[in-house]
Amino acid sequence: MNLYISDLHFGHKDIINFDHRPFRDVDEMDRCLIKLWNSRIQKNDDIYIVGDFACDNEKPEQWYLRQLRGNKHLIVGNHDNKLLKNNEAMAYFESAESLLRLTDQDRKIVLCHYPMAKLCENPDVSYFVYGHIHSKKDEMFELIKTYKNTLNASACINNYTPGSINELIRNNMAFQRRRF
Repeated sequence: MNLYISDLHFGHKDIINFDHRPFRDVDEMDRCLIKLWNSRIQKNDDIYIVGDFACDNEKPEQWYLRQLRGNKHLIVGNHDNKLLKNNEAMAYFESAESLLRLTDQDRKIVLCHYPMAKLCENPDVSYFVYGHIHSKKDEMFELIKTYKNTLNASACINNYTPGSINELIRNNMAFQRRRF
């Protein structure tokens, strides 16, 4: 099974306030993210991390990666530079790309950390999966939501759990209806 998530920000203390995450501290957040991941991911599942795996983390990235199940694929985000330079951590990934095209349940999917309107306009793509904007409902969100085939994989709108393409569809619909 293919599953998707972005903007995990393992080890990032400031993301708790930025995203209004329901955790007391970074240790609780990291434990919960690992638990939710492993409750969902089976050994042979392919998990696509659509950017920003960790940020400002004190523990090395491999500390997290060795605990996480599944075949991990990284779609590089703006906070992944430290990870990319860590050869031991990168050995846990099956692939690392800035942009990835794949087929999931006969659907053509494009993955990129950044919400790029030009990619959303491609009629040959079933879904464009992105991250980066977290749960902000700003001008970028307002633009991207006008394209019917865009899906935000950010952890904070997907229950901090990797989701299938159908779950991303459902979670994005619920997020768009939610008032803040």
